[in-house]
Amino acid sequence: MEVSIPEFSLIMLIGVTGSGKSTLARRHFSPTQVVSSDHCRALVADDENNQSATGDAFELLHFLVAKRLKRGRLTVVDATNVQPASRQSLVELAQQHACTLVALVLDMPEDVLNQRRKQRTDRNFGDYVLHRQRRDLWQSSVQYLQYEGFQKVFRLSSPEDVDNLVISIQTSA
Repeated sequence: MEVSIPEFSLIMLIGVTGSGKSTLARRHFSPTQVVSSDHCRALVADDENNQSATGDAFELLHFLVAKRLKRGRLTVVDATNVQPASRQSLVELAQQHACTLVALVLDMPEDVLNQRRKQRTDRNFGDYVLHRQRRDLWQSSVQYLQYEGFQKVFRLSSPEDVDNLVISIQTSA
């Protein structure tokens, strides 16, 4: 799949834990373009897995996104973003800065997610986390993204879709 994204965009990676969001971000964007909730958690608590730091981490994430958009910079948010409420303030930031709002939805099959979860040594969470996030992703999310304000929505539904993804950035001339 080839995806064309305007140079001034806020790109939200949307997918459950282990769907490949961070890998996709590293593969297609520079480190300075990606604002990661895990990295923000590590910055405020010295541990990206410290869930008690999530509030502070997202406060930092929103601050960084706002500063990048103020400067007209392409910005990628690497967080689960599976619930509309978790996206709302970011959608508002994109609207305030008149940038294109893009969703890259990583909708991996449950067996792939379970296999990846078992291989992860950095995180320990149960199947219920994946089930809850997948439910949130589909019950109130993916089919409604355009109504939230997303101008471009791309769904990747297999590891092969992610591997074959080509992203081109449209520069304004």
